[in-house]
Amino acid sequence: MTADPQPSTARLDAELLAVYVTGRSRAHLYAFPETELSARQQSSLDRLLQRRCSGEPLAYIVGEREFWSLPLTLTPGALVPRADTELLVEQALRHHAALPAGSIIELGTGSGAIAVALAQELEDRLIIAVELHTEALQVARGNVRRFGRERVQLLQGDWLESIADTSAAMIIANPPYLASNDPHLPALRHEPRSALVSGVSGLEDIERIVSSARRVGMPGCLLLLEHGCDQASSVRSILRHYNYQRIQTEPDLTGLERVSLGYLQHA
Repeated sequence: MTADPQPSTARLDAELLAVYVTGRSRAHLYAFPETELSARQQSSLDRLLQRRCSGEPLAYIVGEREFWSLPLTLTPGALVPRADTELLVEQALRHHAALPAGSIIELGTGSGAIAVALAQELEDRLIIAVELHTEALQVARGNVRRFGRERVQLLQGDWLESIADTSAAMIIANPPYLASNDPHLPALRHEPRSALVSGVSGLEDIERIVSSARRVGMPGCLLLLEHGCDQASSVRSILRHYNYQRIQTEPDLTGLERVSLGYLQHA
């Protein structure tokens, strides 16, 4: 989970805000650099640039974030989906065919990004997307309506506590994993803290999920977890402690360990 903004994106962010204000494409603005903004457009752009310079994520300013090539609606009630999280979707798609028939449970869906991405790719799985916080659930509901079709079922609840179904073939989550004293938190102040912080260690929610997944997953169920790139060893230890099998960690394209997985034991 990286801080937003990043100085290297300043020019791109300014261009995207100009696109947002003018309603013109970036290609048009490049082709016609002499295009003048009206006084109203310039005033609006100045205000938006001030918000961006204060650290507010671009996605909140324009109300949209692309994930898995889908233009998702976004508000400050839900965490901004990161490109890194697409690795979680990729791993789910890589492993799902070998799993038994059954539902996919996505925990802490936030904007619904992971759930709708999976719904776009998997036609034979019911996806149950769980979210505790009402404001985030409203964001997810809008995105599911646009992209999830009938294959995504939204459920309000605290991780797996509200799940009665015991036939999950896969449980997938990008839970909070920052420690309460993480130095990145000030730069992430515009995003919901509940989606970022998991106690003193940063691992409290991951352990809750790992320990409770055994109740709702069928034998052979796959648990997929995103975590911090320095937490892979700890997450594997937690999975071993709860007797998961075939535990492994998958790196991202830069070699950072971002996703760990394990399988529930067969009865």
